[in-house]
Amino acid sequence: MFMGESSHNLDPKGRLTIPVKFRNQLGESFVVVRWMEHALRAMPMSVWQNLEEQLNTLPIGKKEARAFKRFVLAGAKEAEFDKQGRIIVDGNLKDYAQIDKEVVVTGAGDSFEVWSKENWQAYTEDTAENFDEIAEGLVDFDF
Repeated sequence: MFMGESSHNLDPKGRLTIPVKFRNQLGESFVVVRWMEHALRAMPMSVWQNLEEQLNTLPIGKKEARAFKRFVLAGAKEAEFDKQGRIIVDGNLKDYAQIDKEVVVTGAGDSFEVWSKENWQAYTEDTAENFDEIAEGLVDFDF
């Protein structure tokens, strides 16, 4: 399970060091996609294959389904580590996630997310303010 958070910096070539505890769970190659709230989601191939299957079952007659599928698949990139445990964050992914230099890597269960420091701070502040309401809403999911 991917959990926890850590702060990192992109180097001048756009490379990001992935925490060792996450690297050990990913395998040799994995997939990075544009995700919700202007974050990136990185996942092992097995999780990616499950997501692909889900995307392919979306009804093509629904505009929202087509948009979601296109956006995720068009922004997907297979990634591999270099010898120092870094990945290259492509320009289109950096632009979408509004990443300049400072990055926060956060565990998300079956995957992890990559956020710009500013976006992560804003997101966690907003979530902290509304945490009780969010928790109450989970009753609908039998949580």
